[in-house]
Amino acid sequence: MTTKIGFIGLGAMGLPMSSNLQRKGFAVTVFDIDQAKMDRVAALGAAKAATVAEASKGQDIVITVLPATPHVEAVALGEDGVLANIDAGALYMDLSTIDAKGTDRVAAASAARGIAFVDAPIGRLALHAERGESLFMVGATDADFARVEPALKAMGTDIYRCGAPGMGSRMKVINNFMLLSTAQIVAESIALGTKLGLDIQTIHDVTGGTTARNGQFHVLMVNKVLKGDTEPGFTIDLAFKDLSLAMNAAAENRVGLPMGAAAHAVYGGARATDYATKDYSALLDYACENAGITPPRMEG
Repeated sequence: MTTKIGFIGLGAMGLPMSSNLQRKGFAVTVFDIDQAKMDRVAALGAAKAATVAEASKGQDIVITVLPATPHVEAVALGEDGVLANIDAGALYMDLSTIDAKGTDRVAAASAARGIAFVDAPIGRLALHAERGESLFMVGATDADFARVEPALKAMGTDIYRCGAPGMGSRMKVINNFMLLSTAQIVAESIALGTKLGLDIQTIHDVTGGTTARNGQFHVLMVNKVLKGDTEPGFTIDLAFKDLSLAMNAAAENRVGLPMGAAAHAVYGGARATDYATKDYSALLDYACENAGITPPRMEG
């Protein structure tokens, strides 16, 4: 029997993921405040819902992919939200990157209503989501993981069990703290190298052959800002939000993150400018602008 999925949130990640689910044989009903995005998935055969409530009713699994903790809590816990309308026996899975305590609140509310809950934040970039190559960090019971695994495999290639519900969100905070801090170091390194007269191809090739190799330079930037593309796959504004999650968690647990604090401050400065809505790979352009140099670009 075809699994019915209500999919809420068609942003840079949700749009390709819901499309892949529909292409791979799931019966998808989508909802987003942007009608044009719903139309794109509907063109593949998905149904369109007029409200969150409509997208939640009659589904085997309801999935949300939303920007931040307040959005998830409003959609999940509101009077017209997921938990007020999801069928008994259905499962709710959130793929958003949010405060782990927010995930805990949603998990507890789900349990109180007898609804199975899974948190499975997304790893990798929008370009991976488009190809069905996302990574998922999953917090779930064994039984609930078995229920969502086919859907996760339709959207991604790497699925990591991180523990009980809530542990996927905690792993995502750590993952994004590491990659976003690294992205700023890469931006500064390239800016300095360019200032010193090094060619960007040389910087790329040499660091790619040493332990300096990293995904932020050798996967992200070569596919985005170094091609002159700063259209958002993941905005600097959202990156600041994710770093803030890590800094808040560190403060609550009395863990010092001095390098992270410096990166967090840079993102905070960038989001106060027109860079806020650009892809976070544009940190390179921001660093070069501050250094008074023209940002480098790679051919091909």
